[in-house]
Amino acid sequence: MTGAEVRASASLASIFALRMLGLFLILPVFAVHAKGLPGGDNAAMVGLAMGIYGLAQSFGQIPFGAASDKYGRKRIIVIGLILFALGSFIAAGAHDIIWVIIGRAVQGAGAISAAVTAFIADSTREEHRTKAMAMVGGSIGLTFAVSLVASPLLYQAIGMGGIFALTGILALAAIAVVVWVVPEAPMVKARRVPLGEVLRHAELMRLNLGVFALHMTQMAMFVVLPGALVQYAGLPLPEHWKIYLPVVLASFVLMLPPVFIGEKRGAMKQVFVAAISLLLVVQVGMWAALSHPLAHWWVLVALLFAFFVAFNILEACQPSLVSRIAPPAAKGTALGVYNTLQALGLFCGGALGGWLKQNVSASSVFVMCAAATLVWLLVAANMKSLPRRGTQAAAAAQS
Repeated sequence: MTGAEVRASASLASIFALRMLGLFLILPVFAVHAKGLPGGDNAAMVGLAMGIYGLAQSFGQIPFGAASDKYGRKRIIVIGLILFALGSFIAAGAHDIIWVIIGRAVQGAGAISAAVTAFIADSTREEHRTKAMAMVGGSIGLTFAVSLVASPLLYQAIGMGGIFALTGILALAAIAVVVWVVPEAPMVKARRVPLGEVLRHAELMRLNLGVFALHMTQMAMFVVLPGALVQYAGLPLPEHWKIYLPVVLASFVLMLPPVFIGEKRGAMKQVFVAAISLLLVVQVGMWAALSHPLAHWWVLVALLFAFFVAFNILEACQPSLVSRIAPPAAKGTALGVYNTLQALGLFCGGALGGWLKQNVSASSVFVMCAAATLVWLLVAANMKSLPRRGTQAAAAAQS
């Protein structure tokens, strides 16, 4: 990769990671914190507060992505960051669960994922795009790791309001990075691609279904998992980092060889299917662990480790594949659709996970996740062989 490609990829990955930070920082602590808020004793409302961010994102991803195709990436990213910061400050001042939900919705309205990912695709050559997108996936994994470690400590030091305010300040700082650090990328001039053509693209549809299932599972798990660690491991929230830090860092190291070997040998489909299968095993294992007397809390830790291995592999690869398969003039639109399904997955995971925990049982959350993952596995098993580096994916993957 050239210096310009590295600079663009690294700086844009940091912006993407910041957006995810606003989501991830609350996952380890909010379900427990919310019990002290008016209305926070209702698990369904807590799940809505966690998932509304994704719902708001889902409404904005396609318009923001399409607008970035037409008006330029930087302008749209800055607008999204302003909305994200505003929502963070609203949530920081919230005194009940309703205002937290409102703040989270405004945060989510800054739907910049598609514009950022398309900007990376614009700024890198195809043979290096998987590396660039892996930087994004890696930044998400590392952000997740940092959030899971730092969130309980930050919560103890500055409270939930302080965490929301911090994400707002970081969003404002990110605007400066976009304006002065991220290099300009050329506008793509090609035929206009109708939205319907993007929506009907068979291989893109598979990836869209996958990101929905993946992020629904992720969000739903963390409606249940913090409480399970308190109950079974006897760890208060400020000490959860002792589990999250080694698990996430080890899983991140372990996910790299399959991604790069699969890409080099043209075996990404096999890597994909194996990662989805591992995700399914984790959900079944979580269900079994919480449905019966837990022999040892290390079972949860082992399953959590396996989850992060699968999650990081899938999160690192899918955006790159979307950008390579999508028509050149519609990368922003295609990634908008992709990120819309990602956001809907976050919303459904939070809302449905909270409802199931409140009205059925904690273990039933993992039944839902296992069912979604099984459907994804069946769909992915029939996908075409994924394009290797340097191929013209749009031509190879025509539906």
